[in-house]
Amino acid sequence: MTKIKDLPRFTRPREKLIEKGAQNLKDKELLAILLGTGRAGKNVLEVAEEILAKHPMKNLLILDYKKLAEIKGIGPGKACALLAAFELTKRALEVEDNNLPAINSARDAVAQLQELRQAKKENFVVLYLNARNQLIHKEIISIGTISASLIHPREIFEPAIKNLASQIIAAHNHPSGDLSPSDEDIKVTRRLTAAGELLGIEVLDHLIITAAGFTSLKEKVLL
Repeated sequence: MTKIKDLPRFTRPREKLIEKGAQNLKDKELLAILLGTGRAGKNVLEVAEEILAKHPMKNLLILDYKKLAEIKGIGPGKACALLAAFELTKRALEVEDNNLPAINSARDAVAQLQELRQAKKENFVVLYLNARNQLIHKEIISIGTISASLIHPREIFEPAIKNLASQIIAAHNHPSGDLSPSDEDIKVTRRLTAAGELLGIEVLDHLIITAAGFTSLKEKVLL
């Protein structure tokens, strides 16, 4: 095995990047820099070439942690580094996942909850978002009177864990048309927020929706 340090300086990935710029490196050289080290019997360039032969770059970009970590020459630590690099790139380029709707405000969330405006009974609905504020799942948790005893954190956060959500927005309607949050609404919100903190899933807002408009408990500093 030829060690990287034994290669001519102008062929070493890091030195080549510094001297010529990242745009002048081959795919295997860029991957080698991200990997950092090789494995027994192969230097990092050889490992990178071997990986790309089995997993072309476009396929590599969509692999999850488990599949990346199973690739010979990557392992858990390097899989995390690769996933972080891939995600930063996607965010910088504003790459959307399957054109998922972005929820960047209470108004954006309400746009996904129009059915609540005319609902005759109270519906408690949760929007589940990824780390880029994209809607990945929506679920009706209950239909009927909203209370802390009926809205259990387990029912709220189970879909979040299942769908790998990073944050949620809770919402329910007031068929009466009253946009003011009740004491029960505030109690439910604070209970969910506390549960979310324990699970590492942020509760971004709790919305009250009527035919005439909506109220954001976050904007009212009741979250």
